[in-house]
Formats: sequence, structure tokens, C-alpha cells
Amino acid sequence: MPRSLTIQPHLTLEELEMGYRQATSAIARTHYQVIWLLSRGKTTAEVAEVTGFGLNWIYEIVRSYNRIGPDSLGDLRSRNQGAKPLLNDVQQAQLWQVLHSEPPDGGLWNGPKVAAWLSELLGRHMSPQPGWEYLKGLRLRRRTPRPQHQKSSEAEQQEWKKKLAIETLPVQKEHPDADVQVWAMDEHRLGLKPVVRKVWVCEGEQPNATVNWRFKWLWLYGASPSTIWRNLLVDSTLCQN
Repeated sequence: MPRSLTIQPHLTLEELEMGYRQATSAIARTHYQVIWLLSRGKTTAEVAEVTGFGLNWIYEIVRSYNRIGPDSLGDLRSRNQGAKPLLNDVQQAQLWQVLHSEPPDGGLWNGPKVAAWLSELLGRHMSPQPGWEYLKGLRLRRRTPRPQHQKSSEAEQQEWKKKLAIETLPVQKEHPDADVQVWAMDEHRLGLKPVVRKVWVCEGEQPNATVNWRFKWLWLYGASPSTIWRNLLVDSTLCQN
């Protein structure tokens, strides 16, 4: 048979009603409603019908309220600060500086290498996953570098562009009605290009990779079998004559 529960007088009926009507959270509002109705003498069945809570959960709310008081009402998960971060602010600053230098074993930074650095810093084994998470958390992104030849000079390129524009001015003056355009054509190159791997850089930046493109040149001639056979017949006829 439904029964009334004993509620400890942590708050008055007026304070419970005010907490119920002024609560900003739906969970806190319903918790206040449960305690308020029970304090007014309502049975657990009546409270369950109004709030939609099961009897076991109503008993749990009452036990917590009688033991702790109003601090037990509401969603207590919002007060949970979560787990302690793996690195403090100083250690994160150290990691940021390390990522802007070359890894100890050379190459490029990646998740496993950052995890190895974390393992050495913290004195315990770290899986590659935290390394990748810290790379993302520090707002680093994987980008494909823009290849740039090691002998290229940005200043010489800009100077050549300016000189080329000046060279076209006399042509434009000689042909004022013509549309003078500058076109460039390059040879077709075959061969293995340097493999450019993705690197971790700050968000919004485009990295450059210095490469050394080297090519070996050769002349290749070709002819169809019919042409070769016709040339052989002509040579044999000349030899007979």
C-alpha cells in the first residue's frame, strides 16, 4: 500500500515551493517537486503519478535529501570537474616548443613520436592515441607541403617577372590594337618525383618542402614496323642496281 515518507525539515514548505518554481534545470525542478509534494503529505504513488518517476528513484531522492539536504537536489553531474588533465599548462608549453623543432630521431612529428615524448616526460608508457589528441588539441593540422626547389630564389623570380613585363611593353606599343599575352611552355619530363609527406603545422598555415629535382635527359626516336620494312626494301633495290 502506498505510504507517505518522512522528510527531514531542511527547508520549509514555502522554500521548497520556491525552489520548485524558480529552478532553471528540469532535473532540479522535478527533485524539488518530489520533496515538496511528500512534505505536504502526498503518498509515493501520487508523487510517482505526477512526476513520472519510479518508486525506487523517489526513495533514492528522499534518502539523499534527508542525509545531505538541498545540495543533493538537481543534476550533480554538472559539478563534476572531470579527470585531471594529462599535462599542466607548463608541460603543454614545453610540448608546443618541442613540436617546432626536429624530433630526436629526425623525420617528422606524428602521434607515436609525441606519445614517446610524453612517456619520457611523465615516466610511464603512453599509447599513440594521446600523442595524436595533443597534436589536434594544440590546433595543429596535417598539410601537404608545397614543393620548392632548393636552388630557387624568390627574389630572382620576382625580378624575372618584372623584367618580362617590361619586355612586353614595346610589343604592345607597336601593336596598340592587339591583345599581347605572355605564354610559357615547358618540356615534358618523365621520372620519379620526390615524395612529399604530410606534416603537422599550425592551423591556417601552408608549409613548404625543399626538394632537389634532378633529371637525366635523352633523345628517343621511334618508327613504325611498316616504315622500317619499306626502308629495307629501298636499300636492297639500290644495292641490286
